[in-house]
Amino acid sequence: MPDHVREVAVPQPAGKELEDIRARREDLRKRYLRPEGDRPRSTVRGVHHLALICRDTEETIRFYQEFLGFPLVELVENRDYAGSNHFFFDIGNHNLLGFFDFPGHDHPAFTETIGGVQHLAISISAEQFEAAKKKLEQAGINYLGPDRGVMDSMYFRDPNGIGLELYQEELGIFDGHRILD
Repeated sequence: MPDHVREVAVPQPAGKELEDIRARREDLRKRYLRPEGDRPRSTVRGVHHLALICRDTEETIRFYQEFLGFPLVELVENRDYAGSNHFFFDIGNHNLLGFFDFPGHDHPAFTETIGGVQHLAISISAEQFEAAKKKLEQAGINYLGPDRGVMDSMYFRDPNGIGLELYQEELGIFDGHRILD
């Protein structure tokens, strides 16, 4: 296994339990997934920003702006918590990735749990994908993919433990299939 790959031991269902889960998914698809022509338009314009919590503002800025290349576009005081920073990165297509810090609060290490962020998938070009792969390897940052059978994705964590996916797929397309116009 390559050095950049991190083995993740997550118990997975098997046998009857797995069959039941797959049957439930198929039932949900039949009940709720409408054919494209029958789907109503969304009632919103889109995601304005996703707001996450960081451990260290400067470390987060260095990672997202200097390492990944997402321009920092705003840095202000959090209006709800004195002394806390609220800052935003441009992640393309008029989308913002926001962070808060909470000085004086001891935050536990990242854990994957209900209500948490599993990962944020960011669409990039093939050229950007190769450049990012090289940067991750040079920096010694562990990632999964593309050698795990999914050739168009790389998964890794930011300094705060937040899961990121760099995905060589255009917006509105998933697994090679257009799901949005």
